[in-house]
Amino acid sequence: MIEPIPLRQWQAMKRAGMVRPGCPIVRRGQLRSVWVSFVDFEGVKQRGQLVVNRDVAASVARIFSALYDARFPIRKMRPVEKYDGDANASLADDNTSAYNCRTADQINAPFRESPHANGRAIDINPFENPWKDLRCKCWFPSDENRARKEGPGVIVRGGVVWKAFRQEGWIWQDIDVPDYMHFDTGYPSKPFRSDPDVG
Repeated sequence: MIEPIPLRQWQAMKRAGMVRPGCPIVRRGQLRSVWVSFVDFEGVKQRGQLVVNRDVAASVARIFSALYDARFPIRKMRPVEKYDGDANASLADDNTSAYNCRTADQINAPFRESPHANGRAIDINPFENPWKDLRCKCWFPSDENRARKEGPGVIVRGGVVWKAFRQEGWIWQDIDVPDYMHFDTGYPSKPFRSDPDVG
C-alpha cells in the first residue's frame, strides 16, 4: 500500500534532523510511505514501512511483494526517525530502511547526491549484509557475514533479492568498497524512470 507521508510523521522526521536546510527533500509530497508485508526470521508475517521518493514507490512495492512471495526473511522494517535519524543505530538494530538525509557525522555520501537522502536507496538486513568502512578497514554493523555465503536474510548475486531489484533497474553495491545491504537507482541520485504514482 502506497500512501502520502502523514503530517505527524513528517514533523517527526524534521525533529530527527532528517529534513533540514540543504537536504534534497524539502516537501512532504516528494516522499511516499510504502507499507509492505514481509516474513521475519521465524517465518511469521509482519508489516513494515519504507519511506521512499514518490518516483520509486511503485517499484519498491513490486520488489517487496516479490520478496514476500519468495518468503525471503527480513529482521525488521521501521522508518529511521524511529532511531532519531541515526543511521548507525538503525543498522546496528538490523533494520531495513530507505530514506534518510544523514548528518555529516554519519556514514554518508555528500548528502545532496546521496541516494538515501533522495529516498532512492534501501538497506536490507544490515547485520546479514554488512558494508566495509575504509576509514577503519572494518565491517559494519558486524564482520560476521562479510563472506557471501547463502543463508537466511543474506543477499547473494543471482538470488531472489538481487533478481527482484535488478528487474526493476536498481543497482546492488557489491563493488570495490562493498555495501552488501544497499540497493539504489544510481549515483549521484537522479529522478527514476517514469512510473505511475499510485500514492
